[in-house]
Amino acid sequence: MDEKQEPEGIVLTEAQLKSRRQRSIAIALALGVLVVLFFAVTLVKGPAVLVRPL
Repeated sequence: MDEKQEPEGIVLTEAQLKSRRQRSIAIALALGVLVVLFFAVTLVKGPAVLVRPL
């Protein structure tokens, strides 16, 4: 019953794990830049962005 079990699924190498981490960081930075951009555009447009016909 105490047999050594191999991990199920795909086992990534160190290079693949590093690449995945770098890709995740790049995606997070891009998302952060988009959030800041949308926030800045909203501030530039001012309160007029809330005034619209119903």
